[in-house]
Amino acid sequence: MGVLTMMVALSSFAHTGEEVNENVLRSFNKEFAGASNVNWEVSKSVVKATFSLNGQVMFAYYHEAGDLVAVTRNLVSGQLPIGLLSDLKKNYQEYWITDLFEISSDDNSNYYITLQNADQTIVLKSAGTQGWQVYRKIKQS
Repeated sequence: MGVLTMMVALSSFAHTGEEVNENVLRSFNKEFAGASNVNWEVSKSVVKATFSLNGQVMFAYYHEAGDLVAVTRNLVSGQLPIGLLSDLKKNYQEYWITDLFEISSDDNSNYYITLQNADQTIVLKSAGTQGWQVYRKIKQS
């Protein structure tokens, strides 16, 4: 299951208040020592932790066995790798940013950005750190 698909599925079917199993808690506490304001959401396929670490709100996704699937965080454009930021400034000047986040999994980071203008909304996914691919386009009505 793709990380983005997994995130959407979790937000659609999450149940708060369910017990988080010991494997997930142990893994989280090892990986994110010092995290604060931790909130948990449990679905059939994944467990999501929303937390603060070093002043940044982050989201960690785990399988029930305690395996870390992905970590996401919201960004501002200045936090993008230089190649991605340059590409945005060069090719998407007529758009404004409505959403930007990083997904890290398996020692790789991908970035998703939602851009909008009067005519359309475009979601781009990073292709490495040097360029963007169109993930989805939506015409404004």
